[in-house]
Amino acid sequence: MMISTKGRYALRVMIELAISNPDEYVPLKQIADNQQISEKYLEAIIKNLVREGLVTGLRGKGGGYKLSKSPEAYTVAEILRVTEGSLAPVACLEENAPVCPRMGSCSTLSMWKELNGLINNFFESKTLKSLTDEQYGIESDCYSI
Repeated sequence: MMISTKGRYALRVMIELAISNPDEYVPLKQIADNQQISEKYLEAIIKNLVREGLVTGLRGKGGGYKLSKSPEAYTVAEILRVTEGSLAPVACLEENAPVCPRMGSCSTLSMWKELNGLINNFFESKTLKSLTDEQYGIESDCYSI
């Protein structure tokens, strides 16, 4: 499994918003500049985050984006699933995957299930707050830097 640039950039955007003043909207241009991501590419990523309710957007003067909930309420798994669709290491373990005709005789299925569990548990154990705390040494409820 390889995390795409969309997934990596989504995490960077969410961290940017987590360290910003939670009461203010951050303009898309500011996020793009700070993260060195093309505004056009960032628009597609933000659109998904808004559609899934992870981020709130406001149009017009003073508009931009902010987190919909507090940083500790987001898991890395949740953010990656919005952009990647699935964290499954093989297609047969993806949600709503068709039943594989070899499932009953697959000698590697248990290994893939174990890896899938490790991946999901790992990303579920990481929160947006834990990433910002680790990176910025933030220990309070104020995420501004």
